[in-house]
Amino acid sequence: MPRRGLVAGPDFEYFQRRYFTPAEVAQHNQPEDLWVSYLGNVYDLTPLAQEYKGDLLLKPIVEVAGQDISHWFDPDTRDIRKHVDPLTGSLRYRTPWGRFLHVPPQLPRSDWANDFGKPWWQGSRYEVGRLSAKTRNIRIINTLTSQEHTLEVGALESMWEILHRYLLYNAHAASYTWKYEGKNLNMDYTLEENGIRDQEEEFDYLSMDSTLYTPAVLLYFSDDLTEL
Repeated sequence: MPRRGLVAGPDFEYFQRRYFTPAEVAQHNQPEDLWVSYLGNVYDLTPLAQEYKGDLLLKPIVEVAGQDISHWFDPDTRDIRKHVDPLTGSLRYRTPWGRFLHVPPQLPRSDWANDFGKPWWQGSRYEVGRLSAKTRNIRIINTLTSQEHTLEVGALESMWEILHRYLLYNAHAASYTWKYEGKNLNMDYTLEENGIRDQEEEFDYLSMDSTLYTPAVLLYFSDDLTEL
C-alpha cells in the first residue's frame, strides 16, 4: 500500500473516481460544463461543445445536458439507433429529437464536412467514468468534532472513493480511522463488502420508509493533519 507521509492509501492528487451518481451528472447541465451518460458510462462533452460553439447541430446535445441519453443508442451495437428512411429507403440514424453533430444529413449536401474522424459517441475520448446503477446514502460522523454529513454514494464504490467524496467536508479525512460498529473498515472494499448492508429492499418489503435509517460510519482521529 502506497503512503502519503504517515498515512497509507492512494495519492489523491492523481486519484480518479470510477463511479458517478445520476445526481452528479445532472449538475453538469450547461454548455460550458456539459456531461451526459449513456449505456452505463459518463461522458464530459464540454470540449465538444466548445469546439462547435454556435453550431445549430449542437442544440439537441445541449438540451439533454446532465441527462442519461441511453435511449438514443442501440445497446447491442452501441451506435445511434437506426431506421429505414421513408424518403430515401436507406438505413439512417434515427434522430426524432433533431439531427445533431456528426450525424449525416438526410440527402447529400456540399456544406457538410465529414472530416471530423470518429463521431463523438464512438470511442472513449470523452469518457470520465461509469454511471452508478445503484446508489445509497451513508452518514459519516466525525467523532472529534461531532460533525455529521450524509453522502449519496455508488453501491460499487470503494471506501477510498467515498473518502474522496468526503474531502469536500474534511480535507484531513485520511487522518482518521474509519469504523463501523467498532470495526476498522477495509478501505479497498465497498460498503457491502465491509458488512454495511443496503437494507432498502427490506424496508420496501415491510412498507417502511428507508430514509428513517441510514447507516453511520464513525471517524476517529488517529494521525497528524495530513491534507490530501
